[in-house]
Amino acid sequence: MEASTEVVKPIRLDARFRHEIMGEPGGETLKVCFQCGTCTSGCPIARFSRSYRPRQIIQMTQLGMRSKVLSSDTLWLCAACYTCTDRCPQDVEVASVLRVLRNLAVKEGFMPSIYKEMANNVLGTGYAYKITDMRLRKREEFKLPPLPKANLKDLAKLAKITKFTKITET
Repeated sequence: MEASTEVVKPIRLDARFRHEIMGEPGGETLKVCFQCGTCTSGCPIARFSRSYRPRQIIQMTQLGMRSKVLSSDTLWLCAACYTCTDRCPQDVEVASVLRVLRNLAVKEGFMPSIYKEMANNVLGTGYAYKITDMRLRKREEFKLPPLPKANLKDLAKLAKITKFTKITET
């Protein structure tokens, strides 16, 4: 969500968007943000990323820029460290608002492929990342205990019940 010179056309705005976010647990404090920028100035991710600006995401949400917010990959850069929330002079739960936005993004089909890949790895192996045979051999070589086995049957059942498998389809 880099700063752009794109003209925002009112026809593209969704006036209900901010109310939808404020209606979700964690999104209630969106209404009290007055755009001071403290969330961005204290954010460790914003320090190293030109595109990640929590203040901008909050502002776009308040304005009703639904599709631009939900489809943006920068929405997923939040480290959930809560520095923004801790420092906010208005007690805006910025990290919680971002979580609400990510949850809604997933419901609407916007989820970076890396997260889908990780989810599928968990469902297939019990681990977020594939453990290579070489790494397993090294564990044996160093006389480390075997990695615990996940109950993949129960994971699959839980994923089906919660519709998680539908979310992770590519």
